[in-house]
Amino acid sequence: MNKTKRKIFETSMKLFAKKGYDATSIEEITATVGVAKGTLYYHFSSKEEIFNFLVEEGMKLLKNSIDIKISKLDHAIDKLRAVILIQIKIIAKYEDFMTIVLSQIWGHEPRNIMCKEKVIEYIKTIEELVEEGIQKGEIIDGDSEIIASRNFWINLF
Repeated sequence: MNKTKRKIFETSMKLFAKKGYDATSIEEITATVGVAKGTLYYHFSSKEEIFNFLVEEGMKLLKNSIDIKISKLDHAIDKLRAVILIQIKIIAKYEDFMTIVLSQIWGHEPRNIMCKEKVIEYIKTIEELVEEGIQKGEIIDGDSEIIASRNFWINLF
């Protein structure tokens, strides 16, 4: 990612987290970044595209961090601990990203649906680890979907 695109990315993330998607305008983004609208539109075709890019990149970072960490572990409990630690680190380091995603999971706009899908996809990753632990006898038999959902939401608050 080049310097200008990164600046647009970082500025947009801060503005979306602070003011919300709807209250953030392209004009405000360009003024804060210090670029012309044409420069912004060279990198992103719309505010929606900026938002989608933010969510995609953030979720990719989270998933890649988890994949790298758990690939070195054998036991489901160790993998779940690693997921919890990564989740806490991501929340602490990328608070704006988490604010954006969680603020947009309510509603029926395409961005709301995408954020819901990304959260559900992430929880499914945790659910698979729980199922693995149940099958190996490392975790007491239970509803893996509920266990995974609780793990996600409890660590947020």
